Amino acid sequence: MRMIGFWQRAVCVLMLSLPMLASAQTAPVTVFAAASLKESMDEAAVAYEKATGTPVRVSYAASSALARQIEQGAPADVFFSADLEWMDYLQQRGLVLPAQRHNLLGNTLVLVAPANSTLHVNLRTPGAIAKALGENGRLAVGQTASVPAGKYAAAALRKLGQWDSVSNRLAESESVRAALMLVSRGEAPLGIVYGSDARADAKVRVVATFPDDSHDAIVYPVAALKNSRNPATAAFVTWLGSTPAKAIFARRGFSLKD
Repeated sequence: MRMIGFWQRAVCVLMLSLPMLASAQTAPVTVFAAASLKESMDEAAVAYEKATGTPVRVSYAASSALARQIEQGAPADVFFSADLEWMDYLQQRGLVLPAQRHNLLGNTLVLVAPANSTLHVNLRTPGAIAKALGENGRLAVGQTASVPAGKYAAAALRKLGQWDSVSNRLAESESVRAALMLVSRGEAPLGIVYGSDARADAKVRVVATFPDDSHDAIVYPVAALKNSRNPATAAFVTWLGSTPAKAIFARRGFSLKD
């Protein structure tokens, strides 16, 4: 009888402790990140979990799509955008914590071709891109009305006198990585992507780099989201600006802002 009583008490104690054990497990930090950050954020997530024990889960898409998902209530702790506009969009709607917002990274804008292409383009020669596209070729870009890389591309094309000759020959994609894929697969002879994207894909080569003064500065802001209930969110956002994290981003082709 005494043994039965002991085990009954032990089982009761275990059952009562299970909720506490479950809550002690660290909830993952959920990050919505621009598609161009994939390789670097995949690496950063692994490094952060190894260093702290806190897992990080990252969803990738165009910044525009992610911002709208957050606005509609998608559960996320952190937003990492490829431009200031979509971060501002969320902040104006009270969805971002301004004190935990940082301009973290920069990038370049480049014209790419398949790795085996022999094309050469002088970006300052009006009509040069259209000529390089040939009779039926299309220029792969992100959607010029919403995707950050597409907006930068449109601005640069206008500034350099290329827009009028290529505006009706654009293959607009849902993200910069989708545009990169069109070139990587040989489905488009040229595309406009970030320098970090070109570095991530051995099947493309950089034909030309757009001058910095041809478009707004490319800035990647990161911020904690107001609706986050994860106690690890602020620490992760801070870590993204640390020396180990910056080393990852620099190795992947980004420039550092903060």
